[in-house]
Amino acid sequence: MPEPSGRGAPRLLLAFDYGRRRIGVACGDTLSRSAAALRGLRTPDGVVPWREVQALLEEWRPAAAVVGLPYNADGTEGDLARESRAFATQLAGRFALPVHLVDERYSSLAATERLRRERESGARRRRVTKTDVDAAAACVILERWFDETDGGANAITDG
Repeated sequence: MPEPSGRGAPRLLLAFDYGRRRIGVACGDTLSRSAAALRGLRTPDGVVPWREVQALLEEWRPAAAVVGLPYNADGTEGDLARESRAFATQLAGRFALPVHLVDERYSSLAATERLRRERESGARRRRVTKTDVDAAAACVILERWFDETDGGANAITDG
């Protein structure tokens, strides 16, 4: 049943912060337009752990995925852009899943600051690891996508 606003039912999404050592993963939905960190996946020798990605997709059953695309401060694509695009293409092809790219510029910095504030407030008791930062960066990426797509409600059906 459509929401009162006329938009379709809320859709779940997974976001990925691709990296050569780790891939941060977060989930969120188009209703709340918020994201929650799930975990980080280790990429030994730069190899994507596709079985772990598949397990996450089977568990969460997202309507689409969002992958961060690294840009430099001047707006040019960063060093990892080609690899991030390849990851997004493989993700879409392997799992027949719509995949959207979003500018991830400064997402790790924003994630680190968010986690620091959580520690200072007492909301987070254990120390922050690099894997925590990667998963929190995936949250930032997904939240940016929600902001850029009017909450993501229309972008899912647009492909």
